[in-house]
Amino acid sequence: MSLFGRHRWFVLAAGITLLFAVVSLTMPRGPALTAIADVGYFLVTLAVGVAMLANAWSTRGINRRFWALMGSGCVLWAADLAAWTYYEVVRQTNVPTISFMDIFLFLHLIPMIAAIGLRPHRLEGEQKFRLGTLDFLLLLIWWVFLYAFVVFPSQYMSLNVALYKRNFSSLFLVETGVLVLVLGIAGRGATGGWRAVYLNLMAASALYALDSQALSLAFANGKYYTGSLYDVPLLGTVSWMAATALSAREWKSEAVPAPGEDKWGAVALRLAILAILSLPALGLWAIRWDDSPPVTRTFRLFTVLAAMMVLGVFVFVRQYLQDEALIHLLEDSRRSFENEERLQSHLVQREKLASLGQLVAGAANEINHPLTAIMGYSEKLWSNQRLTSEQDALVRKIVTHSQRTRDLISSLLSFAQQGSGEKTMVDLCMLLQRSVQMRELQRHDQKIRIETVIDPNVPVVWGDGHRLFQAFVQIVENALDALEESGGGLLEVSARLQEDEVVVQFSDSGPGIKEPHRVFDPFYTTKPIGKGTGLGLSAVYGVVQDHRGQITCHNKTEGGAVFVLHLPVAEKRDATQAAAAAQS
Repeated sequence: MSLFGRHRWFVLAAGITLLFAVVSLTMPRGPALTAIADVGYFLVTLAVGVAMLANAWSTRGINRRFWALMGSGCVLWAADLAAWTYYEVVRQTNVPTISFMDIFLFLHLIPMIAAIGLRPHRLEGEQKFRLGTLDFLLLLIWWVFLYAFVVFPSQYMSLNVALYKRNFSSLFLVETGVLVLVLGIAGRGATGGWRAVYLNLMAASALYALDSQALSLAFANGKYYTGSLYDVPLLGTVSWMAATALSAREWKSEAVPAPGEDKWGAVALRLAILAILSLPALGLWAIRWDDSPPVTRTFRLFTVLAAMMVLGVFVFVRQYLQDEALIHLLEDSRRSFENEERLQSHLVQREKLASLGQLVAGAANEINHPLTAIMGYSEKLWSNQRLTSEQDALVRKIVTHSQRTRDLISSLLSFAQQGSGEKTMVDLCMLLQRSVQMRELQRHDQKIRIETVIDPNVPVVWGDGHRLFQAFVQIVENALDALEESGGGLLEVSARLQEDEVVVQFSDSGPGIKEPHRVFDPFYTTKPIGKGTGLGLSAVYGVVQDHRGQITCHNKTEGGAVFVLHLPVAEKRDATQAAAAAQS
């Protein structure tokens, strides 16, 4: 894009300002010049508000709130100019020296100050809408209080036109200075498009502040009239702001993280704190040093008290909301830390199982060959009729321990060779029912009860049905062993859908587990020597991990252990794979 194309809106703003300057210099003072000045000033200011509100409509988030606040300030400004146009153009009379519409002129800068306080150029400037609203209300109440404290007494309590003009001009100058200051602070820390927006608005606001004071002096000296050269900078100011709002759509206004040396926090909050601290000082001044009439001093004291009560409530609410946000942040941090610990534990466990599987496979194969020879020779020796009774007993022990060793090696090989089998759509409800029924048939202890609470609407999962069934059987077997050792009890098996996962839970009323955090470690067992290898739950852990799930174990406060499995629900791509496998 050419240089003119990039800056076409500023060129148009300069052209409008130059055209109005020519009109001001060439046309004589009169109704025509007044109408051109008032209507032109009003329309351009209204155009600024419309352009900024259009920016708000086309963006979202904190950018939308920024441009909405800026646009609302310009609309208030246009409302004050509409009153001037009504009096001078429609009624063709002078604007009242003390007008109610002056409050609109005074208030129009407050939304702009609050908009800068949002700091849309910073990533961390994205605040919750409630806090941003409270900051804006704090600023609004404080500036309204200042207007009531400084201006109202000479406007309504005891009419004094000269004092009213001086107080209004001074307070308006302070307010404009605050706007220029916060724009400069924001422009100092911004980059790219946001820096251009802030600096252009700051320069336009500074020009507006200077010309407003010059216009007030000219009005006091009788040199001002509508359409004079004093109005040219004002029209240039609003034209400049309109060009900035229109050009901002083409600038790359992106939020960036705050640098380490950025010392400027949320400006609106800092000004709100300053507002709270200024109230006692103003109240003390009204009591000790204000030489106004008694009715004015009383009004100012009551104004301070009312402002302190209202601002105190807003500060309390804001602090409460901040505390809530901090609590939520701490909760999120705690959950993130727990998830990180759980993930680390899972990674360590998987590394253990992978390394141990390789070691076990090699060792088991090496042991299996001599063990087969030992069992063969022992059986031949056992069949010899010439053995004494003592020798026969020793041979029986050799054969028994060899068979136990073979079972152990079989378990080791099964653990080492576990891998992903053929996966299909699996009905977990059916697998759970089968695993429970099989163990109920094998055990006849009347003191042990098994209850199942399985939601019939539990969806299918994508997995290896045989391995999942073996995992369920292993968990049920461990729970029944624990109940048998404690003299009986209850085993509850449940399955339910939770979001996009199937949650399977095995809860028993036994003595619990001494070290739940070690229960999935290979070779960890609390059973007597010779009864358990400590590999069953390690294999279960591997099966669940292979199915993209999670398994956890903990003890209940009332006694007993709980195993919880989380298995993901079958996705559409899983169903597609199952259908393709069925057709092939």
